[in-house]
Amino acid sequence: MKKSVFSILMLLWAVVSQAQIQDPVQFATALKKLSATELEVVFTATIDAGWHVYSTDLGDGPTSATFQITEMKGAELDGKLKAVGKEIAVHDEMFNMQVRYFERTAQFVQKLKLTGGAWKVEGYLEYGACNDENCLPPTPIDFSYSGEAPVAKSVDKSEADTQTAASAAEASPAAASGAGDGTATEPAATADAVQTADYWQPVIDQMQGYSEEKPGDLSWIYIFITGFAGGLVALFTPCVWPIIPMTVSFFMKRSKDKKKGIRDAWLYGISIVVIYVVLGLAVTLAFGASALNALSTNAVFNILFCLLLVVFAASFFGAFEITLPSRWSNAVDSKAEATTGLLSIFLMAFVLCLVSFSCTGPIIGFLLVQVSTMGNVAGPAIGMLGFAIALALPFTLFAMFPSWLKAMPKSGGWMNVIKVTLGFIELAFALKFLSVADLAYGWRILDRETFLAIWIVLFALLGFYLLGKIKFPHDDDDTKVSVPRFFLAFASLAFAVYMVPGLWGAPLKAVSAFTPPMNTQDFNLYANEVHPKFKDYDEGMAYARRTGKPVLVDFTGFGCVNCRKMELAVWIDQRVSSLINDDYVLISLYVDDKTPLPEPIKVTENGKERTLRTIGDKWSYLQRVKFGYNAQPYYVLLDNDGNPLNNSYSFDEDVPKYIEFLETGLKNYKKR
Repeated sequence: MKKSVFSILMLLWAVVSQAQIQDPVQFATALKKLSATELEVVFTATIDAGWHVYSTDLGDGPTSATFQITEMKGAELDGKLKAVGKEIAVHDEMFNMQVRYFERTAQFVQKLKLTGGAWKVEGYLEYGACNDENCLPPTPIDFSYSGEAPVAKSVDKSEADTQTAASAAEASPAAASGAGDGTATEPAATADAVQTADYWQPVIDQMQGYSEEKPGDLSWIYIFITGFAGGLVALFTPCVWPIIPMTVSFFMKRSKDKKKGIRDAWLYGISIVVIYVVLGLAVTLAFGASALNALSTNAVFNILFCLLLVVFAASFFGAFEITLPSRWSNAVDSKAEATTGLLSIFLMAFVLCLVSFSCTGPIIGFLLVQVSTMGNVAGPAIGMLGFAIALALPFTLFAMFPSWLKAMPKSGGWMNVIKVTLGFIELAFALKFLSVADLAYGWRILDRETFLAIWIVLFALLGFYLLGKIKFPHDDDDTKVSVPRFFLAFASLAFAVYMVPGLWGAPLKAVSAFTPPMNTQDFNLYANEVHPKFKDYDEGMAYARRTGKPVLVDFTGFGCVNCRKMELAVWIDQRVSSLINDDYVLISLYVDDKTPLPEPIKVTENGKERTLRTIGDKWSYLQRVKFGYNAQPYYVLLDNDGNPLNNSYSFDEDVPKYIEFLETGLKNYKKR
């Protein structure tokens, strides 16, 4: 019985959440009197966690906050709209530009100057908001103030009346039904566009008849695995590998009791884990999660980290040795010998961390930079936990099974091969960090084909090195190539060849996370792209009815980052592009299209009157009232009467899942 009740509650929650309109930003407007002839219109935003509101004057890209006037008399603007608050500036790789936004709270202020007599100012603030998965369409916050200069009383009254003004209303499922069946009022010239009975009829209830499976969040697992892999790499470096048998032998000889020796080795491994996890937390807490996120995309930081990796790579190639001052490790080592018990073991673990810094430093640094982009305190700690476990594991295992030490490979030339290989890989990653700075400043010295050309050369040289064709100062003269080394060389050369077609525009999905965006490619022969047949909903639906094809409605935006990701990662797939181009009528509706409508459209939504001024306003209104949703990307499959053929689809780069989404829609269309 309890299970049945729980199932019913979960079903009700799924139904309610499906139709829920996202409302992460709440605005309050107020009029502030500065003097008898000077006023300020103040917009104060409260922003939900995980969301951010973009600042002013961003140019082409995300929706900037703008102050728009529809009627003004007896007053004039005094300067531009001013953003107030803690502004965060980061480089956005998808937009290929520097963006600025606010989290938690924001304030926008527009100063007005009264020219005398009766005055009236009416207009709206338009803003854009996004989180890591979705973006809201450009949203207007309407205002209207009037009075008579220089009388202050009317201004005060207006201020009091507007202190609790709500943000622009967004359609709830019930209100959407009302707005779609006659509550909207607009000029005759545009009435048919909004009131088309078949196509604009709300289908929120019908959408709830389909189930949706949301993808799981594997980010923590990914970070842990990344850290664990970094620890395994560090384990085979010349700074760590030779220490393993020495340390294990020390613990076994330190105590005549084998069990006590194993216990000490366990404590030694745990100490290593504690040291690195504390390091990860300390870095995040010192700078803050959001600061680390901003730092990871900062151009100056990326240039410095690039140079640091180049220096470490040169050291690994044998140009020089990087070591910490010997007095540091000697001081800690002597302290460890002078103490006993747990403190002694912990200090010995600390010595290992200091001695191995020249090999583990670059790996740890790269790991912390990557996981800090999550903007979460736990990210670096989980990454360092995986790193430390991989590093500490052999000390514990060899202490438990001492006979394994005899089978352990002796230090030798193979360790230098690993060191040089790491040098090549560090150069490749250094190029990635330089690419971020290049995009930030717009130098265009590392366009996609330039980046790929350098990577092709790097991995080809690594392959030749592993085959023994290139020698570095610390390599031995033995020209024999072992079987594992041959296979590594083969993999490196194959990877270099794999990247060659990218010089002519091939997608190269395996390296798409590292290379500059495709729009920096000057020479591109790849043409497997999907383009919408229509950018007008009513025209596209009429065409679909004439041709007898189902419809894929794509609610998108010019400034929608995840929309571009879906187009590049999913729509570029040949099966997906074939289904969309051949079997569907694709209608792409840009909710941030600023093209003015022939005449503004007055609509009533959620009990409030709103004005649709642009094409983007119109499509955003359609998405809310018909589907009860207001974030992008958002994909809906419809029949020729505007009824859904499947559940909606949002941001999910799973290509087979998207194919299933399209094929299910086709199957349901044929049944009807």
